[in-house]
Amino acid sequence: MSEQMRIMRSKELPKELRDRIVARHRSGQGYKRISAALQVLKSTVASIILKWKKFGTTRTLPRPGRPAKLSNRGRRALVREVKKNPKITVAELQRCNREMGESSTKSTITAALHQSGLYGRGARRKPLLSARHMKACIEFAKNHMKDSQTMRNKILWSDETKIELFGVNSKQYVWRKPGTAHHLPNTIPTVKHGGGSIMLWGCFSAAGTGRLVASEGKMNVAKYRDILEENLFQSAQDLKLGQRFTFQQDNDPKHTAKITKEWLRNNSVTVLDWPSQSPDLNPIEHLWRDLKMAVHQRSPSNLTELERICKEKWQRIPKSRCEKLVASFPRRLMAVLAQKGASTQY
Repeated sequence: MSEQMRIMRSKELPKELRDRIVARHRSGQGYKRISAALQVLKSTVASIILKWKKFGTTRTLPRPGRPAKLSNRGRRALVREVKKNPKITVAELQRCNREMGESSTKSTITAALHQSGLYGRGARRKPLLSARHMKACIEFAKNHMKDSQTMRNKILWSDETKIELFGVNSKQYVWRKPGTAHHLPNTIPTVKHGGGSIMLWGCFSAAGTGRLVASEGKMNVAKYRDILEENLFQSAQDLKLGQRFTFQQDNDPKHTAKITKEWLRNNSVTVLDWPSQSPDLNPIEHLWRDLKMAVHQRSPSNLTELERICKEKWQRIPKSRCEKLVASFPRRLMAVLAQKGASTQY
């Protein structure tokens, strides 16, 4: 056996040489003649020609690699378990896998789920919906699907939210070296119970943001009525909604209290009949998120500064943002119908 042939036994042949072997075979040469002419083992020549006949190419094909630790049956079983119970942990899946007679590591199970398009993510917090709530949402969506954009532009959307001085639920990422997590520049200052908070009432329409009112402590029925008396019509006037606007509020007990209803009726305010447990439908929820993110970037140091920054940022929300949110209302209604009254992506 020649030196070249010994080398060929231990090394993969260059593609150019494999192509020459196939070319000679196609011209009618036999394996023995090709082997002698190109100094390649006859068995290698046969193997290359067989591969060319089977796959139509001489290039190196992907190799199967190391055998999978998790069988196809085991993978399908894991996917079934996850779809049946999305909150199942990897440790529980590992136990299920062992019960099937396999022994896969947590990383193998996680990788298998990733290959099936399943990833671990934080569960979204959504209101608990009963069959009655879902039915009411469906009826509301059907009743308002055909409303014109002009009618929607006449709605004054409202809501309340609590904003904390040191937002305990907010996240902020920092670039730091290992072992410097507790260095002052890499931390966010916190105090017990969040350092205090303020309750905000706000409203907006497609024309922009209306008044934003801060209230310390719990907002009760009397406070809410006073807020409406001092800010509702002024906001509608500022936004040029005219006399015949529609007021939106959710079904919070202070909104549906007798005192509130009487005030709205005595002042001839048209109130949008709103389904309970339906924050997905209210576009103001997105404005609250925008506001909280903007405020916490400023890191207010006390409640007075927190209120000032809130009002400043609220006034700076672009009209285009408000228009876009109101324009999303038909899509929100369609999403409710598609989900049969359940929670939506909004």
